[in-house]
Amino acid sequence: MSIRMDPKGFRRSGLMLAFLVSFSVSAFGHAFPGKHINVYVGFGAGATTDLTARALGEGLEKVLGVPIVVENKPGATAGVAAAAVARAKPDGYTLGVVSTGVITVRPHIFRAPYDPLRDFTLIAQYSHYIGALTVRGDSPIKTVDEFVAYAKAHPGLSYSSSGTYSQQQMGVELFRQCKGLEFTHLPAKGGAEANTLLLGNHVDFTAGAGQHMTYVRQGRLRNLVLLNTDQRDPSQPEVPTMKDIGCQDAPALGYIVIAPRGLPDPVYKILSDAVRKVVEGPDFQKTLVNLEIPYDYKDRAQLEKETVEHFYIYKTFLEKMGVKPE
Repeated sequence: MSIRMDPKGFRRSGLMLAFLVSFSVSAFGHAFPGKHINVYVGFGAGATTDLTARALGEGLEKVLGVPIVVENKPGATAGVAAAAVARAKPDGYTLGVVSTGVITVRPHIFRAPYDPLRDFTLIAQYSHYIGALTVRGDSPIKTVDEFVAYAKAHPGLSYSSSGTYSQQQMGVELFRQCKGLEFTHLPAKGGAEANTLLLGNHVDFTAGAGQHMTYVRQGRLRNLVLLNTDQRDPSQPEVPTMKDIGCQDAPALGYIVIAPRGLPDPVYKILSDAVRKVVEGPDFQKTLVNLEIPYDYKDRAQLEKETVEHFYIYKTFLEKMGVKPE
């Protein structure tokens, strides 16, 4: 038996097939992107996260051919931006540039409005945060031993950081515990503001979060001990690491690009390829060099493995510090 389809029926079927193909192409990302993309930054303007996010946005505009709208959403150590991404539609038009701390650290401190290990699609990491216990360049304190002696004689020294329980702030707290000191913490909305507090002599020292290195090179700030690393900086070999002085350190956190969970694989592939092309390019690499932060690329598989590991490491750290989620 044969079935004959009249021309009208064939045309209707053809139109339906074309519609379904068109819908499928759009739904699975082949027509992506078709409009501007929002990028939420977890820290304030002028911080290294902000500056690298804007450099990334400029590069993505060239690669993807659509406007990239970068918006600062500081607060809760990048938790505000992370929550905004988690709530967004998983269509590739909302991204975040945050610290891995929104996954590995913050949920152990505050009851986050997102599931840290389930609510994000991890696109890529392009760098990791560096830290240091840093004083003003005109301070008479030249070494970490001198600092410890001074801090013991003057309990309650004040310090700034990019945020409460940021990687660098936890490094300072581990240093404080290790050396039996007392400090007063004044959290800022990002590293730039933390530097300003120290440069303005409003605090005694800061938990340097990367951008402080510009001032170190200018002689306006001085590093006394490096945080979140086992390796000394070849450009300042006299500055010890926490390991060098017999103290436990906090694992380094990364600068990462995230999207909501449920991002279609074709859209993820487009975004992942575009991000990698930008961050490996000369313009972005120059930005990292100027900010004196390292290039440290990790793909989705690496990030998913590492964030789970660090999630439990920081959980143990914070429990030992007596921290419970609020």
